[in-house]
Amino acid sequence: MIIGIVAIAKNYAIGKDGKLPWHHSADLKFFKQTTTGNTIVMGSNTWRSIGRPLPGRLNIVLSRSAAFETSSGIIKLGSTDEVTALAEYVAGDVFIIGGAKIFSAFADAIERWIVTVVPDEVEGADTSMPSNFLDGFEVDETAELGGDLTVKILHRK
Repeated sequence: MIIGIVAIAKNYAIGKDGKLPWHHSADLKFFKQTTTGNTIVMGSNTWRSIGRPLPGRLNIVLSRSAAFETSSGIIKLGSTDEVTALAEYVAGDVFIIGGAKIFSAFADAIERWIVTVVPDEVEGADTSMPSNFLDGFEVDETAELGGDLTVKILHRK
């Protein structure tokens, strides 16, 4: 299954200056628990912001750039079609982890969303999700992570 996983502020911000604009350990722990043992897909900007392969996961960077340098622990793919084809063969789920362009590229392929709602407004955010990105999805469950963080799990209608 292809799943989008994102943490968003009240104003739909997801990034500022190439980084997450907050640090909530409960969200990071939840992300790790949810994605470990699965495949994660990210764009090259997200890859640069993380700076290393995340352990216990198959790390895929989606980039069309021939100049993109791969490193040990990652696989570079050039198209969403390659990722969706691979999704049929990997064990576990494929998590789309960002950034905004990658979420947009997979909008039609994402079958489920896991959205952590961060109770902040991020001033000066340079990366945001569109306010309608969950159109066509409905909530299956909601959970509290602590620190006023809420996780919503949604499926495509």
